[in-house]
Amino acid sequence: MDRLAIAATILALLSLSHGDEERVRRSEECDIFNGSWVYDESYPLYQTPNCPFIEKQFDCLRNGRPDHHYLKYRWQPTSCNLPPFDGEDLLRRIVGKSIMFVGDSLSLNQWQSLTCMLHTAVPQAQYKSMTVQGLSTFTFPEYDAKVIFSRNAFLVDLVSTPIGRVMKLDSIEGAKLWKGIDYLIFNTWHWWLHTGRKQPWDFIQDGNHTQPDMDRLVAYEKGLKTWAKWIDANVDPSKSRVFFQGVSPDHMNSSDWGEPSAKNCEGQEKPMHGGSYPGGRHPAEQVVEKVIRSMSKPVYLLNITTLSQLRKDGHPSVFGHGGHRDMDCSHWCLAGVPDTWNQLLYAALIHN
Repeated sequence: MDRLAIAATILALLSLSHGDEERVRRSEECDIFNGSWVYDESYPLYQTPNCPFIEKQFDCLRNGRPDHHYLKYRWQPTSCNLPPFDGEDLLRRIVGKSIMFVGDSLSLNQWQSLTCMLHTAVPQAQYKSMTVQGLSTFTFPEYDAKVIFSRNAFLVDLVSTPIGRVMKLDSIEGAKLWKGIDYLIFNTWHWWLHTGRKQPWDFIQDGNHTQPDMDRLVAYEKGLKTWAKWIDANVDPSKSRVFFQGVSPDHMNSSDWGEPSAKNCEGQEKPMHGGSYPGGRHPAEQVVEKVIRSMSKPVYLLNITTLSQLRKDGHPSVFGHGGHRDMDCSHWCLAGVPDTWNQLLYAALIHN
């Protein structure tokens, strides 16, 4: 919390009665990202057949997943309750505005979830969905509201040059698309790890130095610092709100959750009990937190890493990727975990 916010909070507390002060104190103490998954028969929040625009790679039931337990879990914070998601209320709040998810296919996962949650809330409202060169726009004309996904796996620039594909850690020309957007939700991590044929660059440029490779976590932090500088220099907090999606974990190594015989997420049907993950904190999560703490402009961290680590059951495994029977322990089934990310996003939006 910055100094102005702290001062405002102190002044507000001085004017409260003891009862009001206690309620504020409890509200401030509640961490909606600290909790556990509980079984809830009323879930899921929607049925994917009612959302014909959901990509097949996320529609695990359509791809033949036989178990349904993974659909029935709700995130329960330890010290409070999440407000029920109200899609119609959210649409009223964003009349004439735009929400943009910027990132890789995990942002696509969350974007698809939110469009389905909103469509389910107002099924009679017309919508338009269009994709042009990596920019997908879902519009509700009645509300003059847009929910956009901009595919940008690194946030910083990846360009073709005479020597090959170069990722420029200190260049962010793609940020031109972000100007004027009311709500920005960023995400980047998974593509920083790719090697071999899946690696999308030939060289990494850091300042005046170009090299074939470098420590990926170091490169990630340098890229995030470039993003942070752009946000600090270009975002007006009175007009735009910035969120960072956090680091979505994969479940390729079952030793991380203490079940080495399982190998990966295949066959997992239930989340972990409790609120802690045996594998510990994700190293990229710690980098994100470090960079956000250094920024002058407010960025709200949707701290979804730990709660998602607990959901070893939430991935498509062999029931994803458009129906191909390969292993996907990175993306998430819809309905599923990204719906909770959007519930947390909604809670953050209505809190302020």
